[in-house]
Amino acid sequence: MAKRKKSNKKKRPIAVTVIAVAIVVLFLIRLYQVFEPLIRNNVFSIGITAPLLTGWKLTILGSAILSSAIYLILSVVGIVVLIGFLRLRPWSWVLLMAWTGVSLIISLVDYLYLRANFAVMASNVIIAFALNITDVQRIYGIRRDDASSL
Repeated sequence: MAKRKKSNKKKRPIAVTVIAVAIVVLFLIRLYQVFEPLIRNNVFSIGITAPLLTGWKLTILGSAILSSAIYLILSVVGIVVLIGFLRLRPWSWVLLMAWTGVSLIISLVDYLYLRANFAVMASNVIIAFALNITDVQRIYGIRRDDASSL
């Protein structure tokens, strides 16, 4: 039987896989949130035929396009973060924590307007808790356990 080569690569904790799955779930939900208001307002079939603003206030169509744009930005950032996160880049941990915070704030605003998406909230909470596990912070270089700090 051949001996296995030892690898100097960092071993991923299971929490990294859980976070990656949660990011994919969030991406799919956010992608739905990009297209749903546009389909509801018939933007794909008839185009943008109404004004987006009346004075300083957004119209229903303007609000739909703005929310779709915000969710599209969140989706794209989520994919970029996922790629960096799976490649164990330290910047991805920081960006994912910020992205999760922004996503939670947007979810809370949606909750206040009675459009709550509890799957998004639950995924964000799981990601936030998993990012704060000691093994995850160590593998991304966020937490260092030095003997001199004892």
